[in-house]
Amino acid sequence: MSFSFDAKNELCRLEVQKHCCALAEAYGVLLYCNTFNPGEIRIVTENPNLAARLPRLFQRAFRLRFDKKPEPYAQGKLMFQMTEQNKLDGIIDALGFSPEQNMVLHINFGLLEEECCRASFLRGVFFAGGSVTDPLKRYHLELATSHLQVSRELEALLRDNGFPPKSLSRNGSYITYFKQSDQIEDFLTLIGAPVAAMSVMSAKMEKDLRNSVNRRLNCDNANLDKAVDAALEQAEAIRRLMDAGLLEQLPDKLRKTAMARLEKPELSLSELADSLDPPVTKSCLNHRLRKLTGLARELRGEPPK
Repeated sequence: MSFSFDAKNELCRLEVQKHCCALAEAYGVLLYCNTFNPGEIRIVTENPNLAARLPRLFQRAFRLRFDKKPEPYAQGKLMFQMTEQNKLDGIIDALGFSPEQNMVLHINFGLLEEECCRASFLRGVFFAGGSVTDPLKRYHLELATSHLQVSRELEALLRDNGFPPKSLSRNGSYITYFKQSDQIEDFLTLIGAPVAAMSVMSAKMEKDLRNSVNRRLNCDNANLDKAVDAALEQAEAIRRLMDAGLLEQLPDKLRKTAMARLEKPELSLSELADSLDPPVTKSCLNHRLRKLTGLARELRGEPPK
């Protein structure tokens, strides 16, 4: 099952309690469903839990039943339908419209004055027109409707509630969407899906941890490459001094350092410093090796670094 499917299943477990919230949720479903006009309501879903919720929701909101049992639609989907005019007129009246108005073109904000009703309305919108991508892949939640004014007013509603969405049009639909993980978390929490919100948060933490480890590994690898290059340069300089017969003329400390580096080219500066007898600091060892490479550069007539 998809992440979106699981999120809607979580929402379906919420009880339909207060009449005002049931009305708001049903309103969100209607504005974002397949068809809602004065002559027909048609809602298509492939989610069996949502299919079980819709009759209870409409009974609680409007005291009405769909015309008949949901019909098979396509590829396992079910279709709920109302075409009886008295039922449609009752819904239009409950939503604060007159039959002459094209009520799908705007949101009646008078039904959404309470915070609980706004959350219920957004839950209905998500049920009918929403989808959310698996956060392990990417962050994307969108709400799609075929009505431009509804999309614009939903964006205004979301902004008033602290959710700044983005919008676009695609194939005749108007999309309101989020791409920030924290906004998706907050939206899912608001509409009643805290488990899905926690999944988004966990995915973000996992990605951040993985990115942090990768950055550290890349940094460690870069540092290792630098250390290897430096060790090779030091060993080459020491051999150059040996070939020139100058190594034996160097002070005892420099000569011992040179031989230790040739014998143990794989050791880091810290490890090589500890291996000397007596041990020296990393800074002291680095100074001695720089002295050796500097002498080798002078031997070839190169300018000092």
